[in-house]
Amino acid sequence: MDSQSLQAGGGTMPKVYGEDTFVLRRKVFVLFGASFHIYDSDGNVAFFSRQKAFRLRESIHVFADETMQTEVLTIKARQIIDFGASYDVIDALTGEMAGALRRKAFKSVLKDEWTILDADDREIGLVQEDSLLLALVRRFLSNLVPQSFEGTVGGRRVFQFRQHFNPFISKMTLDYSADSEEILDRRIGIAAAILLAAIEGRQK
Repeated sequence: MDSQSLQAGGGTMPKVYGEDTFVLRRKVFVLFGASFHIYDSDGNVAFFSRQKAFRLRESIHVFADETMQTEVLTIKARQIIDFGASYDVIDALTGEMAGALRRKAFKSVLKDEWTILDADDREIGLVQEDSLLLALVRRFLSNLVPQSFEGTVGGRRVFQFRQHFNPFISKMTLDYSADSEEILDRRIGIAAAILLAAIEGRQK
């Protein structure tokens, strides 16, 4: 694993976290739910997850590939009373808490907004849908308008997610290149992308 790992937070994590750009594909099956593939810049599968019927209070398990033999991330729903939804992002290889993501329930009715928390549950950033106008169009007029999200930490942009319209496969470009100083733990960034893809259409 050494040749495929990098040092981070006193431990090791797969080198793929060092990539700046990924492509996420969400494919929906009527009987089997949805599958989530995240491809690296060379077109290789970097992360994979499958959900039968995702609900906001369920956890998500993320694997290194389609065999689902090696779990790399657990996006664990908190089992507490919470009108929104909070998820701990846990490194499944080390058991380390990377941070958390908390959906702002009232604001997300009209426009998706999430709070980024560090490993000590301190608020450090935001994930926001691109604009209120486009968000309203998506919710009340047409869900065919692609979504775009921006993540910021301390007011600085750390990633941007851009959805591409396809009637059969939901495709999203994940761009972390703005975070050249690696302010945000990339594991949280990957978890944010999968969460947003998983709840697509659920909040409408």
